[in-house]
Amino acid sequence: MSAAIARIEAFVYRYPVQTPVRTSFGTMLERPACFVRVEDRDGAEGWGEVWCNFPDVGAEHRARLLQSVFAALLEGVDPADPPAVMRQLTERTAVLAIQCGEYGPIHQCIAGIDTALWDLKARRAGQPLWRMLGGTSPRIRAYASGINPLGCDRSALAAREQGYRAFKLKVGFGDDDDIGNLRLMRAALGPDATLMVDANQGWDLEAAKRMVRRMAEFDLAWLEEPLRADRPWSEWQQLARESEVALAGGENVVGFNAFDEAIAANAFAVIQPDVAKWGGITGCLDVARRALKAGRRYCPHYLGGGIGLLASAHLLAAAGGDGMLEVDANPNPLRTMTAGAASRVDDGVITLDETPGLGASLDPRALEPFLARTQ
Repeated sequence: MSAAIARIEAFVYRYPVQTPVRTSFGTMLERPACFVRVEDRDGAEGWGEVWCNFPDVGAEHRARLLQSVFAALLEGVDPADPPAVMRQLTERTAVLAIQCGEYGPIHQCIAGIDTALWDLKARRAGQPLWRMLGGTSPRIRAYASGINPLGCDRSALAAREQGYRAFKLKVGFGDDDDIGNLRLMRAALGPDATLMVDANQGWDLEAAKRMVRRMAEFDLAWLEEPLRADRPWSEWQQLARESEVALAGGENVVGFNAFDEAIAANAFAVIQPDVAKWGGITGCLDVARRALKAGRRYCPHYLGGGIGLLASAHLLAAAGGDGMLEVDANPNPLRTMTAGAASRVDDGVITLDETPGLGASLDPRALEPFLARTQ
């Protein structure tokens, strides 16, 4: 039997990265994290994470939304049924989202709360979340993500030393530079390494068609977000027909209906919802199962702190299939100090453990040097 929710708290942390992370839409100078803690009246707790990775000024804003809007909506609510709570929060903030135009931040707060409720539920049940959600194996494949264009071959080799066997390169910085970086990566890692690229919505249709022809020689597992996420499905379908490289997307798709449209369009071979950006555990597990049923590959998108990474790992283990977990290859203690079992990669595989819930390892004293003010 569960106890009603007593309170929620939000915590914002920042880590100034040693090497700025470049994408086609901007450069990341910091890694922020917005963690949310839900506590019930028995003192049991659950943790989630809210998407805030860029622009990083959004982290404090989302923490304030959690405190000023969602704390009151959650107080006294029964947390035993996270999907019901997610639906309730979505309905009760729908008008607010229209009024303030903040659909994204509100969805992201709800996603973090949903993950925290599932963590709380699994902790109370004494089970790791992957098993509670129906998973049969704690072993999942992982890949090194966030590899910058500058020094990409060195970064990839360093990631291989850390245990990774699959690698994703940032592209969208000029055709010749992108191809040159891919050539460096393939030469450094050899023909057996799994390579992917992420354009971060950096091209129009003609540029994407030109690039898929040039990238065909590199035996890529997928090309991620070559087009803007709001482009019509007809453009994605045209690109998919002309590309020898599988197309991937989903981190900027929001809502069950939108994911159904994405699956039905048959342009994405790889479906990538982000647990901290929309849906939490409830929404992303449902989407993963729909994608797998339709014959697509489910590979959760994630680039943030350790709690969201753990949630993504549990989702992948629960959903099954041959997907891979995205892990930021750049140094970030907000990830490694909190990710528990998901911080260890052995020959390309992460093995979750039997810790109840997500298994997050949170030491507020150790994280204190990175704590940011939210008031």
